[in-house]
Amino acid sequence: MALKVAIQMDPIDAIDIDADSSFRIAEEAQARGHELFFYTPDKLAYREGRVLAKGWPLAVRREKGNHFKLGVEAEIDLVDWDVVWLRQDPPFDMGYITTTHLLDRVHPKTLVVNDPTWVRNWPEKLKVLDYPDLTPPTAIARDINALKAFKETHGDVILKPLYGNGGAGVFRLTPEDRNLNSLHELFTGINREPLIMQKFLPDVAQGDKRVILVDGAPVGGINRVPAKGETRSNMHVGGRPEKTELTERDLEICARIGQDLKDHGQVFVGIDVIGGWLTEINVTSPTGIQELERFDDVNIAGKIWEAIEAKLR
Repeated sequence: MALKVAIQMDPIDAIDIDADSSFRIAEEAQARGHELFFYTPDKLAYREGRVLAKGWPLAVRREKGNHFKLGVEAEIDLVDWDVVWLRQDPPFDMGYITTTHLLDRVHPKTLVVNDPTWVRNWPEKLKVLDYPDLTPPTAIARDINALKAFKETHGDVILKPLYGNGGAGVFRLTPEDRNLNSLHELFTGINREPLIMQKFLPDVAQGDKRVILVDGAPVGGINRVPAKGETRSNMHVGGRPEKTELTERDLEICARIGQDLKDHGQVFVGIDVIGGWLTEINVTSPTGIQELERFDDVNIAGKIWEAIEAKLR
């Protein structure tokens, strides 16, 4: 089954080919004989009933500094393609949201992965609210008094932007910390969005587990351990990936959420689990494929493409 695959992602020249999940997805697609086309989100357009993308035919190779080759620039109608990958990184702002509205107009005739309606409706830090018994105590508010009340109850907390990513803007506030007012002023001066506050989980010192699900089923996980002196475990900010096994609790969480993800077209999902608590459900641009493949010697990208090909048969 040779498919025509368009990939909507950030500029490909700057990626780390040893870590980037989009690169691995493209590499596996190419190995399976699929045709690739690359474009950036700013090149997506709606014009007189058509959803168009201006970009380039793409070939990839695992060669640092020479990892891609682009063909002649062209404009394509996405309805003529089999698959569109929605793979640009957050921030989950109105620009990101607009791309999901445009891609809604070709899906499901063209299979958009992940389903853009539910990518839009399920931001990573909000989807977990559907499972309050699986998540640590959480508050979402812009009002400073609501945040103060939550902190008064739980003492040691994490404060972060509701729509942030990659560990940016994440702060731990201990019971003795007096910076909540200042941080609130900082964040509310930048945008009009609420903040999210969660009870601090000391188990993060042992790692923040990224579990990958393909079409609702867990296929493995990696443990991300914070650098010394750091609360955040994100690999963008120095977190160290380690091999790990899925526990009974991990599998319990996956069993609770897996069918929901599958039913709503979320083919490639990465969830975050700290000390047995579900903290995020990442549907926008999950990462972790390459690290998991190296640790477990399994073709995760192949499993993703098998799920996609099965949907298109």
